[in-house]
Amino acid sequence: MIILGSLDTASFLPWINRHAAKLGLRQTIHHADQTRIDLILTGPLELIDAMEMGCSLGPISAWVDDIQRVEAVNESV
Repeated sequence: MIILGSLDTASFLPWINRHAAKLGLRQTIHHADQTRIDLILTGPLELIDAMEMGCSLGPISAWVDDIQRVEAVNESV
């Protein structure tokens, strides 16, 4: 999942960690800066959909312009 926008990583990254844990998803932040977060998620598709919806609403300190999803081809990711 690639999250694009005006992102306050100091608050958004912990928010992502908490939200993924609540949904039971395994997550890894691959890249994070103030305009882009690359997030690798593992879990049921329905819960990844819920995570996408949550990230689009996100914390008040982040403005998400777009979320792009790419399916991983390598199971070891």
